[in-house]
Amino acid sequence: MRGLGEKQMNAEGIRTVGVLGAGTMGNGIAHVFARAGYKVILRDLEQRFLDRGLETIGKNLDREIKKGKLAEAEKGTVLARLQPVTDMRAIAASDFVVEAVPEKIEIKRAVLSEADGILRPEVIIASNTSSISMTTLAALTKRPDRFVGMHFMNPVPVMVLVEVIRALQTSDTTFETTMKLAEKLEKKPVAVNDAPGFVSNRVLMPLINEAAYCVMEGVATPEAVDAVMKLGMNHPMGPLELADFIGLDICVDVMHVLQGGLGDPKYRACPLLKKYVAAGWLGRKSGRGFYHYPS
Repeated sequence: MRGLGEKQMNAEGIRTVGVLGAGTMGNGIAHVFARAGYKVILRDLEQRFLDRGLETIGKNLDREIKKGKLAEAEKGTVLARLQPVTDMRAIAASDFVVEAVPEKIEIKRAVLSEADGILRPEVIIASNTSSISMTTLAALTKRPDRFVGMHFMNPVPVMVLVEVIRALQTSDTTFETTMKLAEKLEKKPVAVNDAPGFVSNRVLMPLINEAAYCVMEGVATPEAVDAVMKLGMNHPMGPLELADFIGLDICVDVMHVLQGGLGDPKYRACPLLKKYVAAGWLGRKSGRGFYHYPS
């Protein structure tokens, strides 16, 4: 699908990137864009969220310095490229925008609608959603042909994969620009069509869900389940350890999307996962999930 004749943005013309949301994924996305030389307008609702995100970026830059991936003198330059804002109108200067707000359709609808009315007509909006239909999100905007999925992996500064997901309406130019932009970030973009969970979460989340069933049914302890997958399947991290890292609430949300979108009961969320979420045991971010995390 080609564009509709309006001015098109290309990867070479992108200088300023807006990132909507300064949480785990948003600050990671802002980090990699700033490190790659882009000016980044990082927007969130409250200054405290921005402060927390900037603190995380600073710590992650320090880790890169210790690993020899970044010169110490460059840290200040990278941080200077970040412009934290609470006023959505500030993103008007953006040449490309990545939405990284919580995985709730009502939140995304509000944010995308507001951003859509502010941005120049040629600007592409990319969503970092991990499971929601890209076609549905594109239809919430007045630029559906300039809407695309750009699903980064967590932690963003470390993981090289980016799933680039075409909505039904996504133009070829939008898709090609996004693929090239991901490469400029030194990421590996992989083209994926719009389907519940895309590829990453359609394969990963049922694995995590089944691991939770093994614990619930007394097949093995969380430690044993993870040990089998790490030692026997050569996974760098066990599925339950990974679930804690992702957030058990997010895992449950994605399972609901998979079950609703695919209509297959095999995707129903494990009752133990839902019980942990109800208890507030969300994993690392809450201090407890399948494992305990001292504050």
